[in-house]
Amino acid sequence: MNEWVVAYLNWVVRWRWLVLILSAGAALALASGGRFIEFSNDYRYFFTDENPNLLAFEELERTYSSPDTLLWVLQPDEGSVDTPEVLAIVKQITEDAWQTPFSVRVDSITNYQHTRASEDDLIVRDLVPDPAALTAESAKEVGNIATSEPVTAKRLISDDRRTTAIVARLNMPRDDVAANNSVVEHARRILADMRAQHPDIRFELTGSVMLSNAFSEAATRDLQTLTPAMYLILAVTVYLLLRSFSGTLVTMAVVFFSAFAAMGLVLGWMGVKLTPPSSGAPTIILTIAVADAIHILVTMLVQMRHGMTRNEAIVEAMRVNWQPVFLTSMTTAIGFLSLNFSDAPPFRDLGNISAAGAVIAWVLSVTLLPALVAVLPFKAKASIVNQSRVMENLGDFIIRHNRVLMGGVVLTSVGFAVLLPRFVFDDRFVTYFDDRMEFRVASDWAADNLTGIYQISHSIPAQESGGVSDPAYLKHLEAFADWFREQPEVVHVATFSDVIKRVNKSMHADNEDWYRVPDDRQAAAQFLLLYEMSLPYGLDLNDQLNVDKSASKLTLTLHDISTSQMEDLRERAMAWQEANLPTYMISQSAGQSVMFSFIGESNFRAMAVGTLFALLLISACLMLALRDLKLGLISLVTNIAPPVVAFGILALFRPEVGLWSSFVIATALGLIVDATVHFLSKYKRARDEFGYSAEEGVRYAFATVGTALWVSGFVLVAGFGILAFSPFKINAMLGIMVALTIAVALIIDFLLLPGLLIALDRNRKSKKRVPVQVPGETASPAGV
Repeated sequence: MNEWVVAYLNWVVRWRWLVLILSAGAALALASGGRFIEFSNDYRYFFTDENPNLLAFEELERTYSSPDTLLWVLQPDEGSVDTPEVLAIVKQITEDAWQTPFSVRVDSITNYQHTRASEDDLIVRDLVPDPAALTAESAKEVGNIATSEPVTAKRLISDDRRTTAIVARLNMPRDDVAANNSVVEHARRILADMRAQHPDIRFELTGSVMLSNAFSEAATRDLQTLTPAMYLILAVTVYLLLRSFSGTLVTMAVVFFSAFAAMGLVLGWMGVKLTPPSSGAPTIILTIAVADAIHILVTMLVQMRHGMTRNEAIVEAMRVNWQPVFLTSMTTAIGFLSLNFSDAPPFRDLGNISAAGAVIAWVLSVTLLPALVAVLPFKAKASIVNQSRVMENLGDFIIRHNRVLMGGVVLTSVGFAVLLPRFVFDDRFVTYFDDRMEFRVASDWAADNLTGIYQISHSIPAQESGGVSDPAYLKHLEAFADWFREQPEVVHVATFSDVIKRVNKSMHADNEDWYRVPDDRQAAAQFLLLYEMSLPYGLDLNDQLNVDKSASKLTLTLHDISTSQMEDLRERAMAWQEANLPTYMISQSAGQSVMFSFIGESNFRAMAVGTLFALLLISACLMLALRDLKLGLISLVTNIAPPVVAFGILALFRPEVGLWSSFVIATALGLIVDATVHFLSKYKRARDEFGYSAEEGVRYAFATVGTALWVSGFVLVAGFGILAFSPFKINAMLGIMVALTIAVALIIDFLLLPGLLIALDRNRKSKKRVPVQVPGETASPAGV
């Protein structure tokens, strides 16, 4: 292979300007697809069309009113909300909320449809028709009613009357960024106006619409801040390590073209929408592309220090690194492509973009990079050789103490592995964002003071059309709601049985004895018809009853509960239904909270298969490329141990893992194998080409590739470490854990891999022949 590689590289050097123009032009053509990139701010994009929890949620959406909500929450600095002044503000926000694009319903304590009897008539009207007409006493009576009615208590007003909320429901087009932006803009305008007019009242804005908006804002913030920061850090780091301005320029050119070409290809030309997870792809591609360039440039600069010309050095550096760079690029792509096993489409997109970036980075590393090197002036500093000598000395130390170091690494790895059973899954969509995001701050404050946005619903069937008026159905429904109110995870229960009980009471002169489910089905149906006819537009019962009244929706508002608590509540609810309800009424819960609660576990199961597939495929590639079964098996150890140790370290600090955890190993797998491949390829070259012993082969590997390994490892850790600053915590944790895994992998490759090679390969006979002499290389183990 070396002959045609050298011939190709000589051709590149000769026709450098042509190669430079063609490779840069092709990359720019791919990058031009960036003008077609679109954002997706639909939280449902995290779920496949076959996801059972998404299907249940969408069935609920088709049967009842839209689940998209906006929630304005307010609290005076002093006093309660049941005053004429605050109720007037609530009334104003309620009216403004009706003007929100796509709004179909607005609920607040002022427009709550309060029923009362007037002789034989049922009067249904707003609880506060005119705030200006309220006295202090009548405002307090509004508070009394609102905190005593199950519909409003703990949902629209807190028990202490300090906090109240206005809830708008919207019927928005699916995954329409412009529509979402128009809604958010209007909602924030209301918020800003209220804050400006009433500085003595705290106002916050949350809801599922703001959740969708937070996803797009997080993605935009990452692209606007983290990606430019990463470019700057990479440029400075590469220059400090290489001490070459031209080398830094070449590296950044490869990085720039790789990242933008991959983004333009997948997101632009292929029409994949950008999401918060995939917004981390540019940063990932930067680190991948840098690793390729570093290995080639470090080798080239060392060769130049040994007397080669620039063109001779780049040809030799490319010859020596051709196979390992190609192999690491392909294994990296395999690792990222395994994300296609994920049950979350955004992470499939992240994997595909990053895999495309890995392949493009390799192509540019063997076209654009050598062409640029042949054009730009280069001067190799003595520091690059000094670093090689340091690595050679480190290699000597490790060889002398290989048994102790190997035993220490093995014991440490086992110690961290025993901590892994501590982990539990916990996925809560509010915690996907840190407190730099307005949505997170508002949601946490609303949950602490009134209500949260974690809701689940049961669509409970009746036996036939109109069956919701059956007294037996209503009594069972009431019992189910009462059971939920006793559960510690539940803040509020909204159920049709409360509505019919209130109407029954009002139809009997507001006598408290009649606050119960009607005993007669015909009477219940008549009461329901009369009540519905009295309701104003937009405040009907479509959010609780289906069209033919053969089912009703029971909705729970929950505390900020963990995945395990959610699962436990669902299991208890199912057990209660099976013991107390007729079979036809039994239902399973659905909703956004259910979807997100179990997304981590479902993805972990899917990615376990994907990661195993990637591990086997990568190992097979290594064995075929190295043509050595033993070395391939050794690589398995150094690829499996790093994520085990990294998660063990995490277990010391936090026992919860979420959606992000299912992608760490697959993401890191293709990257941590890079150091192993480069080390093994140099070791194998020393053994087969130069006839060195196992110890000499390890020393040779340290001297020739050690510097490039720690430099590229440092850049990879820095690159993924940048993601730790993302306000989107899934990206942040992914970055932290991949960076930690790469750091651990580098340590294991330096401390464990040499010992394994010496222990398992010592008895293999070396080829006894005259070492091959190449320009700039000596036959001694210290030769570079």
